[in-house]
Amino acid sequence: MSNKVENNEKNAGIPNIIDVWSARERNSQIVRKTPLIHSFKVSEQIGSNVFLKMENLHEIGAFKIRGAANKILSLTVEQQKRGVATYSTGNHGIAVSYVARQLNIPACVFISERVPEAKVNVLRRLGAVVEINGSSQDEAGKHCYKEAEEKGYTVVEPFDDPHVIAGQGTIGLEILEDVSDIDTVIIPLSGGGLLSGVAMALKSKNPSIRVVGVSMEKGAVMYHSLKAGKPVVMEEGDTLADSLLGGIGVNNQYTFSMVQKYMDEVILIPEENIARAMAYILENHRMIVEGAAAIGVGALLGEKIKNPGKKVAAVVTGNNVNLSSFMEATKKYWCKE
Repeated sequence: MSNKVENNEKNAGIPNIIDVWSARERNSQIVRKTPLIHSFKVSEQIGSNVFLKMENLHEIGAFKIRGAANKILSLTVEQQKRGVATYSTGNHGIAVSYVARQLNIPACVFISERVPEAKVNVLRRLGAVVEINGSSQDEAGKHCYKEAEEKGYTVVEPFDDPHVIAGQGTIGLEILEDVSDIDTVIIPLSGGGLLSGVAMALKSKNPSIRVVGVSMEKGAVMYHSLKAGKPVVMEEGDTLADSLLGGIGVNNQYTFSMVQKYMDEVILIPEENIARAMAYILENHRMIVEGAAAIGVGALLGEKIKNPGKKVAAVVTGNNVNLSSFMEATKKYWCKE
């Protein structure tokens, strides 16, 4: 992206590659490496070698475990005993709840009415206290901070936190271990924690690696914030990529400037491309993934990324989707390939 933000006082403490390596070591007791698989079908269709980073294979079915684990494990024993709270569109809340359960500490998760039932059910099974407030992640966040102040919880931010960003960045280390000469990496873009961490890790090794952010057309807050040159507030809309909903925070400290610095381009993907990619991954890789996870494949299948290079990786972020919603969204794409 153009119009890069210069370093300033608010950027003090922005995570770096050393923090990513530290996160990998810290997370080793909870987080395992995920496979990077070659997708013969997508490769054949676009004329590049395409690899899928299968973050849907974590125990919680989402990459968010990386950032949540790094943040919670970095807390003092006293902070852990008091408990943690977070606000989420679903997957981050699941990650925080899972890590808290592993460490036997209290967790309270604030979500909006938009969070799919499948994710709400997982949260409750993990033993978290679940609070449903408002119609957006931002509204849930306000309730989260109020409760945390009253009860002494540490808030685990969903994306705009150095430990969370560094935790997500470990995906970049793993991609480079498996395909050291990767040309392009496609990363779902929401609040920017995932893209910031992964892109920073990739470009610390090779600045020429092309980083493409992909968002849905409805409610792509980071995309519109980048165009405006500052964080903006938008109303959330209905989308198959519900995990990519939510604001970036008007007082964003880290991810906005990091996305500006490390992302080469951003592309918005229509809902029909997302649905087609969800069906395609099930039909060709026998995996059910959520809309946000399929969006990178949707960009490739829809030929939205021009000249991707010889070797391309797309991060498949999670599988927490209602089965009925999945079937409804993808039914018209079966047997089309």
